[in-house]
Amino acid sequence: MRFSRAIVRIPGQSYADGLTTSDEGRPDIHTACVQHARYCQALRDCGLELTVLPADEAQPDGTFVEDTAVIAGRVAIITRPGAPSRRGEVAAITAALQSLVPKLGQIEAPGTLDGGDVCQADEHFFIGLSARTNEAGAAQLVALLVHHGYTASTVDIRAHRTLLHLKSGLSYLGERRFLAQPGAPRGADMSGYEFIETAVGESYAANCVRVNDTLLVAEGYPQLAARLTDLGYAVRRIETSEFRKMDGGLSCLSLRF
Repeated sequence: MRFSRAIVRIPGQSYADGLTTSDEGRPDIHTACVQHARYCQALRDCGLELTVLPADEAQPDGTFVEDTAVIAGRVAIITRPGAPSRRGEVAAITAALQSLVPKLGQIEAPGTLDGGDVCQADEHFFIGLSARTNEAGAAQLVALLVHHGYTASTVDIRAHRTLLHLKSGLSYLGERRFLAQPGAPRGADMSGYEFIETAVGESYAANCVRVNDTLLVAEGYPQLAARLTDLGYAVRRIETSEFRKMDGGLSCLSLRF
């Protein structure tokens, strides 16, 4: 899949007041903004045109735009985030997408869905059932995707307490290959895929982003970076320390299409 555009949102001064389960300390907003700017430049260097939304101090988690929409080539679906405090984020994303994508769908109550639980593998979508995405939300997404010619299935990650989202422990690299942290749940429909597992102590880096010919990987995980390079990927390391403190990863920071 080739990308040409992405939507991002600058972290606000309220960023450190967002939701987190991390015990790594309070993030530094200046460092977060520097890291976010470098991430945006990496997307541009991969050939993407960016829509950069301003910070919204009323939405401290708003920089994690991936959770607010699922964008496929033929349709975009606005989500209904599982955390009530995040539902105000979708209005700005809806407005930004209306002029950029052909059709918009919407997840409705009682469904909840976070985009971080949705992993696209070519024409198939794996949808994580989690603390943020419920069965009703997943069912609505499946119906919308199937209506537009895609296939989809669910992966239950609710017993894996360390995973906030499906993509916290799993990323699609293309060519029927996944990167996953050890022990990450695998759906029955994943049997035909190759899995590369991160080393012990490097599980956070399982959340990576392939953007056209470049693989964006979190800085600080040298074993994984070396292995992916040996496999022929053009790896670019991105600092994410201030996003890790808020349960965020590389994929969380953009909507790519």
